[in-house]
Amino acid sequence: MFFDSFVCSIRNLGRKRFRSFLTIASIAIGVASVVLIGSIGEIGKGAITDELNSLGLGSVTVSADKKFTSLKMGEEDLALLRKSPQVESATPIVVSYSSIRMRGLVANAVLWGVDDGKNQVISLTPKYGRMLDAADIAGAADVCVIDSNVAELFYKRDNVVGKSLDAMIGGSYVRLEIVGIASSGGNILQNMVGDVIPSFAYLPYTTVQRYTGEDSFGQIAVTLRDSADIDAAAEQLSASVNRFHNIERGFKAENISKQKDTLDNLLGVVTIVLSAIAAVSLVVAGLGIMTVMIVSVNERTREIGIKKSIGATRRTILLEFLIEAFTISLIGSIMGVAAGLALVWAGCALIGVAMSVNPALIAVSVALTVGIGVVFGVYPATVAARLRPVDALRTE
Repeated sequence: MFFDSFVCSIRNLGRKRFRSFLTIASIAIGVASVVLIGSIGEIGKGAITDELNSLGLGSVTVSADKKFTSLKMGEEDLALLRKSPQVESATPIVVSYSSIRMRGLVANAVLWGVDDGKNQVISLTPKYGRMLDAADIAGAADVCVIDSNVAELFYKRDNVVGKSLDAMIGGSYVRLEIVGIASSGGNILQNMVGDVIPSFAYLPYTTVQRYTGEDSFGQIAVTLRDSADIDAAAEQLSASVNRFHNIERGFKAENISKQKDTLDNLLGVVTIVLSAIAAVSLVVAGLGIMTVMIVSVNERTREIGIKKSIGATRRTILLEFLIEAFTISLIGSIMGVAAGLALVWAGCALIGVAMSVNPALIAVSVALTVGIGVVFGVYPATVAARLRPVDALRTE
């Protein structure tokens, strides 16, 4: 009986192909919207996490707590942290929000005072030339590495190794030789919000100290060997620095990856809200299913009367129309998921990011859509099942 009802439902869908297509398309659009928005949220969280990690923001920072001490961190503290068994790398954070000048053009920039490659927290991928080395750090050399976006901004090409730029450090412009071009942390952020995120330039932290006259560090960024228990490791690092300075409380270590978790949670909430808004279209599509099914009942009243007169029960008629609503919803859901994933894939390929989807969201979208379709199909199916054979057969 179930198979016969299923065959009849498919046959009835084929009678009004264009109307069935429009109903299925409305469902597919709603599901595709949910899949697209959910996937954008997942991709956004992944991309921002990678960007923050590449900028050294997936680590622990050790700094002086100004509420308890006037001491500052220096080379001795840096050496102490690097010797710690939990620490994979440690680098001072020396950042200057300034400007750079090339070819008579000026742009806002963040000058990162960085260490050599083996101690680097910020991710720099070489494209041309070389990266900063230990000799540059030791000699406080007047050299820098810029990201490819900066090169494109000033020269309309990315290989400008050997050129020079003027950077505002300590109140005056300093001439720095460009020794390397890198694809650096923050490039995606710059491409997306270039007016907000300034250009990045990387130079030896010792060079920044030489021109600013400041030999201390505001913070030291630490990357841990094991990230299983970051908070416990942060407490041990702060205790170690406090013992080194013979004080009980003066230096603190903060797990700044918590900021990343907070941002992930925020993006998750935004994604859920946007997905819920997109899911409203599924309810609208459900109303469309109800409308189509009611029209179908009116068109097939005589057919229903004939079936009942030869022995079809209420349950048989009810099941036939519910299967029809289920089939419309399922086909629309599958088409919507396929279209949504295709759009996500095309968008990722276009902007060059890794594709990421949330299987749970897709499963919930399909289940919700099919459920809505069946629920909205109950009323027309009930109307059809309650028709009296005599009244149905009188219908012209």
